[in-house]
Amino acid sequence: MAYIYPNQRRIIIPAPQFIHQRTLIPPVGFPPASFAAINPNFRPEVLVPNTPPVFAPVGFGLDPSLFIQMDQGRTQSLIQFMSTEGLVPSQEEEEKRKEAITKLKQIVLAWIKRVAWQRRLPKNEIKITGATILTYGSYGLGVHGSESDIDALCIVPFYATMAEDFFIVLRNMLQSRPEVSEIHCVKTAKVPLMRFKFNGISIDLPYAQLPLLSVPDNVDIFNPFLLQQLDETTMRSLSGVCANICICQLVPNLENFQSMLRCVKLWARRRGIYSNLFGFFGGIHLAILAAYVCQRHPNASISALISGFFETFYSWNWRKPVILQGVRLPMVREVSDGRGFMPIMMPCIPYGYCNSNITRGTSEKIMAEFRRGHRMTWNIGRPDFEWSCLFEPFPYTKMYTHFVRILLATSDGDELQDWSGWVKSRIRGLILKLEEMQGFCDPNPTEYVDHDVAEPNTVFYWGLSPNGSHIDIDLVRACFLESVNNGYQGSKGRLELSIVESSQLPKNAQFDSGRSGKGTKASWRILDYSQRRKPVYTRHLPFYFVGYAAADRGDYPSSGG
Repeated sequence: MAYIYPNQRRIIIPAPQFIHQRTLIPPVGFPPASFAAINPNFRPEVLVPNTPPVFAPVGFGLDPSLFIQMDQGRTQSLIQFMSTEGLVPSQEEEEKRKEAITKLKQIVLAWIKRVAWQRRLPKNEIKITGATILTYGSYGLGVHGSESDIDALCIVPFYATMAEDFFIVLRNMLQSRPEVSEIHCVKTAKVPLMRFKFNGISIDLPYAQLPLLSVPDNVDIFNPFLLQQLDETTMRSLSGVCANICICQLVPNLENFQSMLRCVKLWARRRGIYSNLFGFFGGIHLAILAAYVCQRHPNASISALISGFFETFYSWNWRKPVILQGVRLPMVREVSDGRGFMPIMMPCIPYGYCNSNITRGTSEKIMAEFRRGHRMTWNIGRPDFEWSCLFEPFPYTKMYTHFVRILLATSDGDELQDWSGWVKSRIRGLILKLEEMQGFCDPNPTEYVDHDVAEPNTVFYWGLSPNGSHIDIDLVRACFLESVNNGYQGSKGRLELSIVESSQLPKNAQFDSGRSGKGTKASWRILDYSQRRKPVYTRHLPFYFVGYAAADRGDYPSSGG
């Protein structure tokens, strides 16, 4: 039976059901045997009623059968839109990614046996020892696109060190492979990792160490015995994998969740609010928000879930965090250091708020986009509705008359990646300074190239409020340069800040396309120029050479990510 409330422009279809809270849904990229209950003490063996109704906004006086028919048509048009946009990779692209992960696992297995031999472990232990790779992020959730990178966590036994074995031995083994190129290392970030391309696919490879002699493919990373012995770095590295598993366990319909999240991520990219570095949502934020809506409306169609997404968060009271149902949290301290805008709780250990760079100004833009989405999707009876309208690129050139132009340039492309990665890791300070001076700025995450500049370069154009032309840009530049220069030990590039009018924007930059530009991850390379390399010998075998490390070059500070 359905209930129509004309004064609220809603149709309510009660959907009482029971969900067994120990039911586990294996996420993409993990063997089924690797899953255990997140915390058995919090998930009793009982059937719990799940009562939130499935709803979708409709026009006045719409009967249930017509609503269902219209919702089905709207869902089919959304599926067609997803296909047209290429949101789901082809089978050939999927096989290429699976092959990359398989080969990477083989390399890691050969590497850990070599490390075990260096540690002089008995032959029988060397034979059975192992390390593994667990995917997470968009690939682990099964919502990656054809150009998405792969987040792959390398989990190793207790005797494999990060400084020597991971960043030197494994790195040199990868460097020697013909499939591997463009290796970069981030050694002192909160989540240490290597970043490289494997047959053209970008891979982020963090490191985690477990108190085990051998790490099997089906390792139970929720085992309380293991969790009690982990250091802080490993806990942070594991959090992405744990979050993926928990989200996939907690959503009632994994396939609908994946389709919805693909659409939500496309919407966020097109509207310029998808980049944690630049003060907007990151992938984990959007995944938890999408999962929350799926939990509230377990029987809803993909179309209704998208409508429910905007219905839920355009009116959300952001003084309280978004917390997934089924997650029983310990006491969590309040967010400090001014990062309390739009708090979203991680669904797993280590419990806490998702790392966020959202500011007052960027939160205002996010809320404006929630309102726009709700305004466009609430009425299922609109005869002129087209999904493409929801995903139209944000019209920067129509919205703003003045922009901050940020130019980063170096003498060669390799140095540019180092320099731009470092500057982007400090970009939040620039956003806050501009907000302090003029109340608002819109930090467009898209990266452009100025073809009139001879050197390799990256350019950003950030929208300003109408009084943006009166900013003391010299003061802003001085403050930002002080932040950027503090601690940087590489070869410094050129950094220019200026105010430009919309009429001065380059014609070839396609500001409103929503498709141009590169990613915005911060990264740094460890340079291995021959004159700056030094040989490294293991401490465990006299005079045994393990590889080269950069000499006289300090590690870069953390990006805070």
